[in-house]
Amino acid sequence: MFSLTEKDRPIVQLLLNTGTCPRCVLRFRCVGSQTIYRRPYRDLMKDLEEFLKNQEKEDTVCCDVVDPPCKRIRLEHTEEGPDDVNHNGALQQIPSVNDENTAVENSAVKVCNVCLGILQEFCEADFVKMVCQKVNSADYQFTSFVFSVSLPPQLSVRESLFEVSVVFAHPETEEECHFLATACPDCFKPAKNKQSVFTRMAVIKALEKIKEEDFLKHFPCPPSSPKDLCIALDIQCNNGAVFVAGRYNKYSRNLPQTPWIIDGERKLESSVEELISEHLMAGFKADSFNFSSSGREDVDVRTLGNGRPFAIELVNPRRIRFTAEEMKELQQTINNSSDKIQVRDLQLVTREAIGRMKEGEEEKTKTYSALIWTDKAIQKEDIAFLDDIKELKLDQKTPLRVLHRRPLAVRCRIIHTMKSEYIDEHHFRLHLKTQAGTYIKEFVHGDFGRTKPNIGSLLNRTADILELDVESVDVDWPPALDN
Repeated sequence: MFSLTEKDRPIVQLLLNTGTCPRCVLRFRCVGSQTIYRRPYRDLMKDLEEFLKNQEKEDTVCCDVVDPPCKRIRLEHTEEGPDDVNHNGALQQIPSVNDENTAVENSAVKVCNVCLGILQEFCEADFVKMVCQKVNSADYQFTSFVFSVSLPPQLSVRESLFEVSVVFAHPETEEECHFLATACPDCFKPAKNKQSVFTRMAVIKALEKIKEEDFLKHFPCPPSSPKDLCIALDIQCNNGAVFVAGRYNKYSRNLPQTPWIIDGERKLESSVEELISEHLMAGFKADSFNFSSSGREDVDVRTLGNGRPFAIELVNPRRIRFTAEEMKELQQTINNSSDKIQVRDLQLVTREAIGRMKEGEEEKTKTYSALIWTDKAIQKEDIAFLDDIKELKLDQKTPLRVLHRRPLAVRCRIIHTMKSEYIDEHHFRLHLKTQAGTYIKEFVHGDFGRTKPNIGSLLNRTADILELDVESVDVDWPPALDN
């Protein structure tokens, strides 16, 4: 039996309007009867459409159907041949025996936006017959079988999966597979995150390799009946990840982007990712998070302007739905919590959308403002020529300061434009527009000749950088919101 009530009506209407098939609509409304799902697609669609039209009748529409005991599929009674299959091996649209026009109507059936058609024609009787015909034609001998379904991984993206898993164990028989380790030692290798080498996949792999006569020497067929039942060790809940994106500004010159830990010791008490993620973790009630961004700034560098794009994956969130207004409130909570950072354009995004943040990363441009010191006195005319330099090509060896975590290489980078701003005899400010990935500090002081040319070599004097600000990261993502 299943029932849909008045409160289900707008949800059913919304799902059908967005292209969701009847069976997905019913499962989203927690209809559990197997018999209902066995009914033809066309009949289910007609019932849901009738339910939506039936505004003035009773609040509840019921189909009283009792699930019969599970039926065994009798393969020997399925005589249909490959005529049900098209030239690509896919099942043709399934006509109903009750209406000769159904084939025409079904040919226009819209593919479900959630199950991608798996719960449409592949749940109809004709597809079951086709599977049975395939098994019959394969000419296997068997007394029982397992029917398994391999679903496309993209289904996980199209519907946020809340998974409840039960972990079973059977201590009485847990040593029964140990003989396989002697027969097939290559299948059982210790792993850091596994308490036992006898995992399900390892045992299956060994069973595929062991010879039947060797197997029967160690294990009776049929197996004996144990005394005890399996025990449920654990019941676990897990929700699909939620992705949040935005842009952040960093106003402190004493704040790293990620936790700064050297030899196990934390150097500073917080970081950009922690100041943002702690509030998102609390709001979404997530177990953990993964932070990514479009590049990164040093601990002593500020990020100004429209900020730097970032994305956070929230792992196993208890709460997954936030309205636009609630996201604004969450953004305000983050901004009120610290004067070191500010967040804008905070929004929910998909996993695929995050890829846009990284697309063509090295082809993107960034603008900087650098406060520069020179050892010899300068006049305004001494630095004016910098304004005329365009598309300056640099060869940058991996800087000494990052050589411990990045491979030694020479990278070609481009300074697109420069504009100088004279301050006094030993200081000027330089505004630069560069290719993403350019080491600005090294372009100023030269890094002992590892960056060529550099400001010191261009001015023919020693130069060093006192302050650096990121003024813009030219990545048009995520979409700007009306904040």
